[in-house]
Amino acid sequence: MHEHLLYIDGAWRGGGAGPAEAVSPASGETFATVAVADPVDVDDAVRAAAGAWPAWAGASAFERAGWCEQVIAGIGRRREELARALTLDQGKPLLAEAFDEVDELAEYFRMAGEDAKRRAGGRPASVSAGRRILVERVPLGVIGVVSPWNWPYTMGAEVFAPALAAGNTVVWVPAPSTTACCALLAEVIAEASHRADAPPGARGAFNFVSGPGPVVGDALVGHPGVAGVGFVGSVETGSKIAVRAAGKAQLLELGGNGPMVILEDADLELAANAALEAAYLCAGQSCTAGERFLVHAAVRAEFTERVVAATKASVRLGDPFDPRTTMGPLNNEATAAKFDRHIAEAVAGGARVCHGGRRADGYPTRLYAEPTVLDGVTPGMAIEREETFGPVVPVVEVRSAAEALELTNASPFGLTAAVFTEDLERGLAFAERARTGWVNINASTNLWESHLPFGGRAGSVSGIGRVGGSYPMDAFTEPKTITFPAPRLGS
Repeated sequence: MHEHLLYIDGAWRGGGAGPAEAVSPASGETFATVAVADPVDVDDAVRAAAGAWPAWAGASAFERAGWCEQVIAGIGRRREELARALTLDQGKPLLAEAFDEVDELAEYFRMAGEDAKRRAGGRPASVSAGRRILVERVPLGVIGVVSPWNWPYTMGAEVFAPALAAGNTVVWVPAPSTTACCALLAEVIAEASHRADAPPGARGAFNFVSGPGPVVGDALVGHPGVAGVGFVGSVETGSKIAVRAAGKAQLLELGGNGPMVILEDADLELAANAALEAAYLCAGQSCTAGERFLVHAAVRAEFTERVVAATKASVRLGDPFDPRTTMGPLNNEATAAKFDRHIAEAVAGGARVCHGGRRADGYPTRLYAEPTVLDGVTPGMAIEREETFGPVVPVVEVRSAAEALELTNASPFGLTAAVFTEDLERGLAFAERARTGWVNINASTNLWESHLPFGGRAGSVSGIGRVGGSYPMDAFTEPKTITFPAPRLGS
């Protein structure tokens, strides 16, 4: 059984709160132990990151980009190990999803290195002919990153890779239920940092501290030595972090309740297939999941029938290590219990289960949930207004595009939306008026590209700032103005 440790100031060590067991949601077996930090460990990690920051920030962007390339090479060497650890720890299918996440992880480091090399300052004009102005972006210092369990590798890396490449140092706290696989990623990063050709400060630039969010995460985001905080996760936790980290730079990518709107002129085959990706990718455990399907009355019955047929034909729930499996278990009991509760409340309120609707029998754990289609869901039901985070297609009937837009904008969430229509002008009109940070036309809510700005619309509960590509660099750097006398040629 593998023992995973904390990584602080270039060294591996146990946690002050002792070890904890890592249990697979797929098998129920304990497969590793993980170190559990205490606030003293967090303080040590922040101090290490602060101590490394002057040298790390003083390295050139090209040196830090070279370090990113070494991380990418390490990911490539350990690609299968990382993917298998992800499947074991998180539960997502190995072939259908885990390898894809590992590959996207490498892309985040590739983008970070390239974007760091391309960042440029400016030279605005001065009111004085005798002075010159330079404005450059400079790193903030120590960035605390707290990441979720649904995409353990990429949701952390999308924040800390650009933060590091821009010249900040990092302390990373992963979700407790996926600490074991994240510890493998920390090993890869540590290997790059211990190379002889690593930039100055590399050994303390990245620190890995694991443990429960209310203890370890709280100690990190509230630490006076932390200049900025990046968090990806639930609205509830993000709201607490926003208060705890008041006064620090913040990048918060929180939950969603993405509507997928199917208008009467939609291509229903396209929409039904997109619904599978929207609802069942990562077993529905995605902030970009299609959490409610607003379907025009004229096509609701046919759309629902098509989704049921496509689910039966294409979605295979099972052992995530089985190459035939397309959907694995839910990650934890709290998520599974919410899935149960939302479906039960919807059915009690008049919704009809067209397929699935319960946890599946015959598996090693009770975390396997059937892919589910519900018809007759109405506005106001918990499954319509909250983030279920499970494999379910809740169909809500609407009678116009205007009604669909009204329901979209009535939600406190504002992360993603999608609209299906054969009329591009109509689709664009919906996209422009939808109060979400991202809208897909004729594609699943789960379609996204990792270099583009992604985050919640202002005024919603879905967060502040943007992840994606170089956008976190904007959050974790600030402009610095330098003035100097105009150069003189002399005699």
